Amino acid sequence: MDSFVFAVMLLAAALHAGWNALLKLRVEPRIASTLLGIAGGIVALPFCLLFPLPAPAAWPFLAASGLIHLVYFQSLGIAYETGDLGQVYPLARGSAPLLTAIGAMFFVGEGIGIFGWVGVTTLALGVVLLSLKGARDSSRIEVRAVGFALLTAASIGAYTVVDGMGVRLSGHVGAYVAWNFVAGAVVLSVYGGWRWRGGLVTAFTGSARMLLLGAAMSIGSYGIALWAMTQAPIAIVGAMRETSVLFAALIGVVFLGEPLLRLRIMAGALVLAGVVLLRMA
Repeated sequence: MDSFVFAVMLLAAALHAGWNALLKLRVEPRIASTLLGIAGGIVALPFCLLFPLPAPAAWPFLAASGLIHLVYFQSLGIAYETGDLGQVYPLARGSAPLLTAIGAMFFVGEGIGIFGWVGVTTLALGVVLLSLKGARDSSRIEVRAVGFALLTAASIGAYTVVDGMGVRLSGHVGAYVAWNFVAGAVVLSVYGGWRWRGGLVTAFTGSARMLLLGAAMSIGSYGIALWAMTQAPIAIVGAMRETSVLFAALIGVVFLGEPLLRLRIMAGALVLAGVVLLRMA
């Protein structure tokens, strides 16, 4: 991976951890995740008018991505209802790199070499270990949170491969990013309007500033990742995004009062080792 691509992917990881932390503040997590997706469409809509339309070959991928993101946002929100940021976020993100690498290998035909596979596996192991103990009870795993975190991971692997293929066919990275968020917002608006009706509008009004901030961070994070997928293998970029677990763990400890456990410190070292291996891939 090119040094510049490597550096901007670390920035993308920090932005991603930041908007995920917002799901643990003020608004009920499932509603918050839905509203963040809708807010992303609002922020991205002006860019749809500035950029050319994506190439026709990319539109099926945009449609598929919108549906997959519905599963992603809802499963992530449910996981946050019972799990800590430091538990749910690492497990959801940590299981995804291997799924993404396997998907890219079978559906895109991309190989990442021995350093790539060892790096992806090491990073994934580190982030999964970060999730083993939540703050509510350090002696047991929050089973419901873990289940939905794994569903989130499966959706991450799916939309990463779909969007990696779609953005390469789009002819314009910015256009694909903008329409990707708008497509997701349309799907989430329909679902949210059916699920919560007027409650969705009330929640958005009460947290509009924070939601729009989170949406901007999400667009920045994923936009960088999609651009990077045109410069490097999808599996490597997908794995690099998961360095965000270190930023998420720091946010959880400093701002949300979650415990800094020895296991999490050791797991963080594995994540860093995986990052070094990915840089060599």
